[in-house]
Amino acid sequence: MNRANWFTVSPEGAKALGGLHHFVTTGTALPPKLIHLVFLRVSQLNGCAHCIDIHTRDLLKAGMSVDTVVLVPVWHEAAYLFTDQERAALAWAEEVTRVGETHASDEAYAAAAAVFDEKDLVDLTLTIAAMNAINRMGVSFRLKPRAKPDV
Repeated sequence: MNRANWFTVSPEGAKALGGLHHFVTTGTALPPKLIHLVFLRVSQLNGCAHCIDIHTRDLLKAGMSVDTVVLVPVWHEAAYLFTDQERAALAWAEEVTRVGETHASDEAYAAAAAVFDEKDLVDLTLTIAAMNAINRMGVSFRLKPRAKPDV
């Protein structure tokens, strides 16, 4: 089944969501690699193939090794590959993405606040919220990944 192209059907909505994406990628003090790491993990949790493809490529371009990228889904078990800040961001991304289950617990908030100052933690949470919104559009309207089949 073909689904609507949400960019063309609602250009105002796409622009609004794009504005939040633009803010979190250019208007915060968060390192770009950290932002794309969070984008990737949130997209993995939400099953958005289009965004997983994009943010995997972004991380590789930013210099993250293939070894590290492929272990993002199991980062808890490969924690040594990630900095303290990256681990805190990944944990908070999982907590906020699964907010219906976790309710953004006080323990998780305290752990994130131990590594991020208030402004960065708010910006990190906006980053997580932006990717969750984009994933919901991508999954709902079946945005295709850029990946090409192996020949």
